[in-house]
Amino acid sequence: MNRPRAREAGVRFGDIPVGPSNAITDVGGVKVGHCTLMKGDGKLVPGEGPVRTGVTVILPHGDDLYRRPVKGTHFALNGCGGLVGALQVEEFGGD
Repeated sequence: MNRPRAREAGVRFGDIPVGPSNAITDVGGVKVGHCTLMKGDGKLVPGEGPVRTGVTVILPHGDDLYRRPVKGTHFALNGCGGLVGALQVEEFGGD
């Protein structure tokens, strides 16, 4: 079943027009980066793999993060390992 996307169904979000790519990167000054890590194949062996993980970063301005900090958060789904930098996110970027 192919359902229409919200915009295709006439739903509008906010007053700002949609950019040419209908993406967050259409907004001037916004930087987006991501990394996906996929290592190994086969059945999961705890502590060995395979690994399927990733991270996405959205920086709403191109300025110095120490002078103009942004809110941040992290989320782990079915994860039990420590996230490098999670303490800094909670201390400096969390609500």
